Amino acid sequence: MHDVARLAQVSVSTVSYVLTGTRPISQATRDKVLAAMAELDYQPNAMARGLASRRSRILGLLMPMDERGLGATETAFVTGAAAAASVAGYHLVLSPIGGGGDLDDLRRLATQRMLDGVVLMEVQLADERVAVLQETGVPLVLIGRTGDADALSYVDIDFEQTVREAVEHLVGLGHRHIVYVNHSAATLASGYGPALRARDAFVAAMTGYGLEPVMIPAEDSAAGGRAALAAAFAQAPELTAVLAMNETAIFGILGELTGRGLSVPDDVSVVSMVTSPQVAELATPALTAMTSPGSALGRIAIEALVRHLDGSGNERHQQLLPCALEVRGSTAAPRRPTVTTSGPRRPTVTTSEPLPTVGG
Repeated sequence: MHDVARLAQVSVSTVSYVLTGTRPISQATRDKVLAAMAELDYQPNAMARGLASRRSRILGLLMPMDERGLGATETAFVTGAAAAASVAGYHLVLSPIGGGGDLDDLRRLATQRMLDGVVLMEVQLADERVAVLQETGVPLVLIGRTGDADALSYVDIDFEQTVREAVEHLVGLGHRHIVYVNHSAATLASGYGPALRARDAFVAAMTGYGLEPVMIPAEDSAAGGRAALAAAFAQAPELTAVLAMNETAIFGILGELTGRGLSVPDDVSVVSMVTSPQVAELATPALTAMTSPGSALGRIAIEALVRHLDGSGNERHQQLLPCALEVRGSTAAPRRPTVTTSGPRRPTVTTSEPLPTVGG
């Protein structure tokens, strides 16, 4: 750094400010320092910089994963976050830390100050990771919301608007017998926020139209989708539309429809919820979908976290983004005649576990 400062004819502290961004430096001075670094082939030592500034310049993205790994929709969150971290001069580390037995690992990670801040994904209504990070003083932003998130910074999908617009699309086409395929009963019982919020939004949207809301939980697999659709027909034999927020199960749903000799969308319309265009285009016909704003949510979460770290964002950041309806080939007016109900009917939810109520 002394060599760079001498060549650029600036102070060592100015070189440090250019590297760390802790103080504003004019563009002309910044250009002189960067030119000197290039001429000397100077590569800053990240560990040394961290010791000097007490910053690792590393952010953690905590995202529990199972054997399925990351699909295209989940990857969008990660790439959006990684790009925003890079722009801000940070590295992003993806860690599959969930609750339960992973909490000790999280506590060690937090107390060793390996991460300047953390973004949490796959948030449950009562998420133990939040308490661990708050206890250890690590700044955090959630992609998702706990049941009581008033004191937290978060970005999340606006499930109420997203589900309402999906139901509105199907009702506008003339559908009256709509079944919602959610995540598994175990996922619902665990308090997984998106599954519970979408469930409640579906009930509200359907009853608002005077229609019966039928929800079927499905395991996150193609076999789970086939079983869920069989259960849906057993419970609602007149169904003409399926709304699904289970990206892994939806191809099983499509396969089961084909196996029953039913075509999409002539016999049954299908809408995929919180889905990337890449996944929607894999199906035949391509799926009408509520497209996930995953990349934007990842970017906004990192930007909010960096503002907290830099001291320029002391206020909580709380923002909801809806999914966008993209109509493709899997929805159309129902071919079979339907009867419009005149008033609200009692909601029907099929599950083997008592379901938590969304709070906050």
